[in-house]
Amino acid sequence: MPEFTFKPFNEMTDEDYALVGFKSGLEVHQQLFTEKKLFCRCPAGKYSTHYDAEILRHMRPTLSELGEYDGTALMEFKTKKNIIYRIHRETVCTYEMDDTPPFLINEDALDIALEIGLLYGCKTVDEIHIARKQYLDGSIPTGFQRTSIIALDGKIPYKGREIEIIQLSLEEDSCREVSDYGHERVYLTDRLGMPLIETVTGPDMLTPNEVADVGQILRKLVKSTGKVRTGIGSARQDVNVSVTGGTRIEIKGVPKIINIPLLTYNEAMRQWNLLRLREELHNRGITPDKFEARYEDITKLIKKTHYHPIKDAISRGFVVKCVLLKGFRELLNWKTQTDTYFSREIADRLRVIACLTTIPNIVHSDARGETISSSDWLKIKKSVNAADDDCLVITWGTPVDSETAAKEIIIRAREATIGVPSETRQALRDGTNGFERILPGPDRMYPDTDLPPKKIPAERIENTRLNLAEPFWEKENRYKNLNIPEDIISELSVSPFADLFDKLIQKGIAPVPAAIALIQYPKNLRRKGYDVSQLSGEVFVKIFEGLIGGEILREAVFYILKNYLETGNLELIKPACPTVINEIIKKETDEIGSTKLYNPKNRNIVLMNNVMTHLRGRAEGKIIADLIGLERN
Repeated sequence: MPEFTFKPFNEMTDEDYALVGFKSGLEVHQQLFTEKKLFCRCPAGKYSTHYDAEILRHMRPTLSELGEYDGTALMEFKTKKNIIYRIHRETVCTYEMDDTPPFLINEDALDIALEIGLLYGCKTVDEIHIARKQYLDGSIPTGFQRTSIIALDGKIPYKGREIEIIQLSLEEDSCREVSDYGHERVYLTDRLGMPLIETVTGPDMLTPNEVADVGQILRKLVKSTGKVRTGIGSARQDVNVSVTGGTRIEIKGVPKIINIPLLTYNEAMRQWNLLRLREELHNRGITPDKFEARYEDITKLIKKTHYHPIKDAISRGFVVKCVLLKGFRELLNWKTQTDTYFSREIADRLRVIACLTTIPNIVHSDARGETISSSDWLKIKKSVNAADDDCLVITWGTPVDSETAAKEIIIRAREATIGVPSETRQALRDGTNGFERILPGPDRMYPDTDLPPKKIPAERIENTRLNLAEPFWEKENRYKNLNIPEDIISELSVSPFADLFDKLIQKGIAPVPAAIALIQYPKNLRRKGYDVSQLSGEVFVKIFEGLIGGEILREAVFYILKNYLETGNLELIKPACPTVINEIIKKETDEIGSTKLYNPKNRNIVLMNNVMTHLRGRAEGKIIADLIGLERN
């Protein structure tokens, strides 16, 4: 490994990331906009925290087709979780609870998946096979997710090069987690079974910002179809990160693309620092073969401690264990991520696997802060026969949990002598990440025996290809040539009104006013509290037909939309005739003449505002300004 120390996030350069061998890929999960779920006929998209009943389940691992257990499944089984499902009778049926077989796949969802696969430039499969993917965290009551590969080997353009789309899969969504504390995990089942596509890219992104850029491209491409759900929770990103000498680490469930750069920076730093930790251990002569550790029950030895977490644990009948890590002195203070140290690698494992969710769940002899007293440390050190260059880690819990915890401490410490363990990690709010589970392997997948293979006729794929939407990046290039404002181009390119925009300019509407009306006006009205979901293409068509026919002025469009949202009636605002305009100007001029103004120089500005309150949408502002003699910049 070359000598390199990670700089603060804002100081890292592209060259720095090249030096550490940063690579990243994305797995983007996007809900599809369908009426029904993927393998049953329950309604999709009906979210509610209300539930009619609770179901308790315990998950068990099953053998793969080769007679092997997946490591992740075994890890989840070790946690001994009670899984509770809160079910609502309107959104869940016996299929989701694994009491009846699945229906055939939702054809609408399949059509959308085929379309998006073709937009990626992928090769679609001619026959889909449903597989079962084990999930023993309880997020799916059956213990597995039904999934199928739909398209392979695509690409999207980025910075003059191409990002590989390895595959696109169609699968069912999981439950929403409500809580996870101790040995109990609670889920809501309202989104369970909704159709979901998973897009997997190659590890082609070379900096954290590139990962976010590509995430935005994928988001905009699927959104441009108008056939995916939008809003909180409808799209989730898993980010894969590695550095030279490290391994692929998956950061699960990143809710916002803007969080990706800091998260991937911290993961790259973590892997780089874990590799440096391995070097330090090897320099101390601690290799996988020479690693030494053991643990002892020290509950009686420390029962009079004044350290409250341990004191309270003993009063509740918990057991206290001490793990001796030979030669590990000061290494639990080894920095891994921003303001994060190796001790949290251990604490996270115990939180997840031993279910020690109350923090702190460990104290160690390298700790800088106040923990147990010096005299207690001396007693423990003597009792376990620790040398000066050793590290002691203390943990506590029920007899079973403390035993699991002590063993996990040893497992994680030994892994430090190997390098970076293959893990799935959880995105945290501060931009760091924590352990979630061991990275799944191929043994978690096996064929589904409840659903037959499904052929995809060539005609179906060709019909989909013929009706493909124009890629949004091509629309953006076209809009730039039409001088559309930069802040509108991006939104218009993925808007459901993009096709309408093209039709309007073909009918003679100027591009800029059309784009502003379709994108900027609804945005402004939404900020004012209006429900702009009522603004359909039909509403805009009627308004623009009035504009083309000379029935309304361009200035009237916003006010017609506003009035429609307020009243539900689509009424065109007719232009005012010159006689009416002159009468209003005369009336307001007379009134302002009898009014004392704080600043007489602003007379015409005040007059303009007063006149336009009567004529907004009915007269052009520049004409009124000329009539009252208002100087315009």
